[in-house]
Parts: sequence; C-alpha cells; structure tokens
Amino acid sequence: MGKIRILLVVILVFISFTGCEKDDICVDGDTPLLIIRFYDNENQSELKAVPNLRIVGLGQSSTVDTFADRSSSDSVALPLRINEVNTGFIFISDSADEDDLETGNIDTLSFEYSTQEIFISRACGYIANYDDLSELLNSDSENWIQNIEIVSPLIKQQDSAHVKIFH
Repeated sequence: MGKIRILLVVILVFISFTGCEKDDICVDGDTPLLIIRFYDNENQSELKAVPNLRIVGLGQSSTVDTFADRSSSDSVALPLRINEVNTGFIFISDSADEDDLETGNIDTLSFEYSTQEIFISRACGYIANYDDLSELLNSDSENWIQNIEIVSPLIKQQDSAHVKIFH
C-alpha cells in the first residue's frame, strides 16, 4: 500500500510539472506607434525639424507624451486609438503661450485605418496592428504642413517612418 502511495505522488508531481509553462513575462508585445518624419518641402530628401513642436490629440486636454513637448524635432512617434477607426491630432509649429493662449501655427491632421488584433501570448495578451492608413489634413489659409505622404499603410513595426510630412 505504501509503494502505491509513493507511485501516485510521483505521478501527480510529474503531471503537475509537465503542465507548467515558462514564466508569464511579456517580452515582445507592444502595439506599434505611428512614426512620422518631417521633411523640407523645397528639398524633399532632407529632414527638417519643426521648431517648438507641440502635438495634442483631438478631444484631449494634454499634449502627446511620446516626445518632448515644444521641442524642435524631425521625427515623432504617436499612439493611435485601438478601439476607433481614426485618430486626430493638432500639430502646432512655433508653439508658445501668451497669456495662456496658444500663439503657434495650428494644423489639424487625422489618420484613418483599420485595426487588426493579434494574440501574442497569455502574458502579453493582444496587440493591435493598423492597416489601410490614410490621412486628412484640414485646410486653412495658413497651413504650415504643405504635403503628406503615406510611406507604409501597414503599421506593425516602428523601426521606420510610416508617414512623411513636408513643411
């Protein structure tokens, strides 16, 4: 009777260890950001920083926190809304406050896309990739954004630009 108990314990221990998975630590599972590079409209192969750039999501009261606010940058990474089919941003060139009022040149740009959910693992869950990216720039008499080019309509990595903005 004692040998049967030991055999049952060994079998239970074996079964419990073979059913284990490696630690639930997520090492590769981030939804990619939209990468935008800014270029000189006169010489379209040259990067050109936007002076004192500020970006605010449409309907948001705070600036996008994926880059330094009011910095001069030739590249930004922006989050897109996962549960929506579009995300809009207010791009402000030469941003400054004067008596708590924005004095920079404001352009409004929206991106439309379809979302693809991809299961990564139990630890990471799902990430979103975006496809069929398109843009819509609201025109006004003083647009600082002159032209937009979608380089990659599929956003599943963030190692190169998806969008070029010429100014």
